[in-house]
Amino acid sequence: MSDRRPLTAAVIGAGAGGTLSIDALLASDDFTLVAVADMSEAALERVRAKDDAITTYTSAEEMFAASPTDVVCVSTYAPTHLPLTRAALAIPGIKGLLVEKPLGDTTAAGTEILGLIKDAGLPVVVPHGLMAQSAALEVVQRVRAGDIGTLRVVEIECTNWDIINAGIHWLQFFVALTGGEDVDFVLAAADASTRTFRDGMQVETDAVTLARTVSGVRMFMHTGDYVSMSRTGLAGLFRIIGDDGFIEFGAYEPYYTLVTPGHDRERVDVEQFAVSGHQRHLEFLAAQIADGTRDYSIPDSSLQALEIVEAAYESARAHGTVVLPIDGEQPERPTDWNPGAPYSGVGGGRNGREL
Repeated sequence: MSDRRPLTAAVIGAGAGGTLSIDALLASDDFTLVAVADMSEAALERVRAKDDAITTYTSAEEMFAASPTDVVCVSTYAPTHLPLTRAALAIPGIKGLLVEKPLGDTTAAGTEILGLIKDAGLPVVVPHGLMAQSAALEVVQRVRAGDIGTLRVVEIECTNWDIINAGIHWLQFFVALTGGEDVDFVLAAADASTRTFRDGMQVETDAVTLARTVSGVRMFMHTGDYVSMSRTGLAGLFRIIGDDGFIEFGAYEPYYTLVTPGHDRERVDVEQFAVSGHQRHLEFLAAQIADGTRDYSIPDSSLQALEIVEAAYESARAHGTVVLPIDGEQPERPTDWNPGAPYSGVGGGRNGREL
């Protein structure tokens, strides 16, 4: 809440992510929601039921031409983010954007999106929920402060979700825990037996992803349709392990469990923020517009997480390690070598006993 003149805003996409932005914009004194575009008339009817002053469109291009605004929220599915961001940046007087996660369907697309926005000198927010949740932010602060000693391992369990849709949030949290350290490589295996799709993307039935940072911090993530969770009732569970203890944290819960010398499974409750995550992100965007500052730390970490996502799926397809950056040189992938099969004495590249 502020005494600034409200910024006008428009939302492209009235699905799950778009609805979170719509509700946040309606709740915030920093914004006036002017327009929403979606191809579904049923979705637009739900928008009009919230506030009949909102003008609705079935085309983003028509909305941009007829209702130019200060802020645009790009809340469609990932492969459309790049062309829609380009179009939004062409709006005369545009002041800032929200781009839903994942930034794009590829690292290259996400890189171009952030590059275009930065080149325009505009602020952008990517609404990762954990970055607007009080307990999650306190966990990051404690890890970065060394409360569990040097960070070694982050273990993630996630059920009813996949690497790209929910996993992008968990991986961005991992990046935040490491302070944005570069990831060295990603190795993943994915089963696709049920041909599961989710939010416009083909996804895994079950997958395990390993990532390692350049200093050796390892992340293990198990995602899938039906993952057996250590604690029930959670979409995501983190165990964050350091030399001197660990933290267990259920995604979006208002508490975490601390295990360190002198803290034997101590439950730490954290007062929740008064507004939704999307509202916090959007009001941070409004503050940057007002004072001229620019903070790309969360968008940059989101792009890092997207690269891990893309590398995980590429690793699963290639049955091998993917070295980051993903567009760099990759290991050779022999088609005539079967780990676990007897060695015939010919065709080997190196003797592992001589390493």
